[in-house]
Amino acid sequence: MWTPDTHRVTSTCLLAPNSSLLNRGIKAKPGEASLSHRGVLFLDELPEFTAQVLDSLRQPLETGEITVARANAHVTYPARFQLIAAMNPCRCGTAGANGIACRRGERCAADYQSRVSGPFMDRMDIQIDVPAVTPADLALPPDKEGSREIAGRVAAARDIQMARNGGFNNAELAQNRLEHVAEPSYDGRKLLIQAAETLGLTARGYHRVLRLARTLADLSESESVQRLHIAEALSLRRARKGLKSTPNNARNFRFAKD
Repeated sequence: MWTPDTHRVTSTCLLAPNSSLLNRGIKAKPGEASLSHRGVLFLDELPEFTAQVLDSLRQPLETGEITVARANAHVTYPARFQLIAAMNPCRCGTAGANGIACRRGERCAADYQSRVSGPFMDRMDIQIDVPAVTPADLALPPDKEGSREIAGRVAAARDIQMARNGGFNNAELAQNRLEHVAEPSYDGRKLLIQAAETLGLTARGYHRVLRLARTLADLSESESVQRLHIAEALSLRRARKGLKSTPNNARNFRFAKD
């Protein structure tokens, strides 16, 4: 769970495929999504979850709530969590890793990644490829900026958001409020419109890029959203058609809003 006083996540829900995400049992007890409220929900091997299970998360990712219907009652649980998911590029797990071709051919990666629906992926703000770690990587010196320093920058950016947004972070802002606080510069808006047409962004995708760009601006302590922030937000978001296998790609990580 996220604790505002320490800016730390103190617990995480790590799920196996097809766990009870929304509710448990005939008494509609809260599922893992609600138990992850104000925390992190991590889904490993994302395509191994059924389409029905994944698509059931579309509502809470938008509203931060889950409504469970039973014959004699309707129960609404809070479910505002940060979703983090991971997957291999293909079912074999070898497509593109260190130049190794998938044993099943190019269709393996395409078929495996297509198990995750377009509407679900449209709600994923950040999608990145994580290269495989090589022996040479292990011999490199540690990065100059460690986890403690990064956590400090994130906490500072969150404080900026809370002060500007009246106690809300960027993920919680209503669309009309977002358009006000994340108004991009002229060059930034021009780039966003061009990219939206080229990448085929939906209206939801358009506003998610804008929301992410506002957060990137906060991390750089910029009062306004510039073209650089829009460009970086777009680079962190793939086209809706899905990911393609890339060299040295061992894992694909996908992130949604908190």
